[in-house]
Amino acid sequence: MSLLLCRQEHVKRPYYMETMGVHLYSSQELSYVIFNHPLLVLDGFVDERLLNFLREELNQGLLALKLERWLKNGDNPDEALLIILQECDYYSMAEVGRFRQMAAALRKKHPADFKRMKADELFSLRQYGRAVNIYKELLEYPAGEHTDDMFFARIWNNLGACYARMFQMEKAFEAYENAYKKNEQDVVLERLYDLSKMDGRLVLSDEIASEITEQKKKMWDKRIEKAREKARESGQVKELETLFKGDCAKRLEGEAQLVYQWKQEYRNMA
Repeated sequence: MSLLLCRQEHVKRPYYMETMGVHLYSSQELSYVIFNHPLLVLDGFVDERLLNFLREELNQGLLALKLERWLKNGDNPDEALLIILQECDYYSMAEVGRFRQMAAALRKKHPADFKRMKADELFSLRQYGRAVNIYKELLEYPAGEHTDDMFFARIWNNLGACYARMFQMEKAFEAYENAYKKNEQDVVLERLYDLSKMDGRLVLSDEIASEITEQKKKMWDKRIEKAREKARESGQVKELETLFKGDCAKRLEGEAQLVYQWKQEYRNMA
């Protein structure tokens, strides 16, 4: 995966941003990532590897030197990000000012809330494995004003969503159970029911099963059947059907391409 914006500079070795699973080929792309994903760049983003990319690939030696001096002085690290936005000249001064405000607002967040937001951002980018690691760290926080049952219910729920998308259904089921214990929401109950229908090994406890009325079962079963019908009509399923109807050589080539694509997607999840 890579970003391609207006200007592509000639780089031999693009900068790989591991947290997003993207390659950056230009100063514009670098600016875009910083501006649009502050949660992922506020801590430790400006390091020697980035400085080398600026020097060796983007021919931004003066910018790299300025950043290096700034970091050595131990000043506010967020200012380094502002320097990049200013020097790369992709965003206006007013937009850079808005980024300063965004960064300041994020820094005022409670540490647990900041980490939760970062994990949610990774989830939205399909970086499920990295999101899981942060959600698990958050579960170690002691209960407090900012980390009450509602907070932990949300963390367990999001952890379950990550595991479900990584096809780790037993872990997803356990996480949703914990979420339901913290805050008995119907939406979590529905996810538990869905998983139990998808995988016969996942059995609802008597206590949880008693919460599901016949009316809810009918409504949820109807939705599940509609989802299955939609899945059968999806482009990917049709692509597979076409692939297996083709001649042997083309089928093997297509299979190899699909496997490669799935491997890439799985690496992003891990």
